[in-house]
Amino acid sequence: MLMMMLMSMPQGMDAGTTETVTQTGEAAATQGGGSALMGLIPMILIFVVFYFILILPQKKQEKKQRSMIDALVPGDEVITIGGIYGNVVSVKDDAIVIESSADKTKIKIAKSSISRCLTVKEEEKK
Repeated sequence: MLMMMLMSMPQGMDAGTTETVTQTGEAAATQGGGSALMGLIPMILIFVVFYFILILPQKKQEKKQRSMIDALVPGDEVITIGGIYGNVVSVKDDAIVIESSADKTKIKIAKSSISRCLTVKEEEKK
């Protein structure tokens, strides 16, 4: 390959000039690779910040909500997402029966529609 470069070299250039041009090309290629990495670093930093500000607290909130729903027992007072207050009558796999109003109306709702539990547990008091 070196022979081909020397043969195609213009008359005024010598072998030393060819090496300088090759070294300059390698330096430019190295710097170009570095700038691509420098352009990627801000994107990575933005993702890390979003993870700690948005995603991690959301996961903690979902875990807390799930544990509250799993801990429901008959007799607990709850509020649904729709704003209905009631007492838990029975808990099944994916549904809960609550009793609301003075007429003791029973409503079967999905577990995921429970917003809050108003009954204070003894563990939470401590």
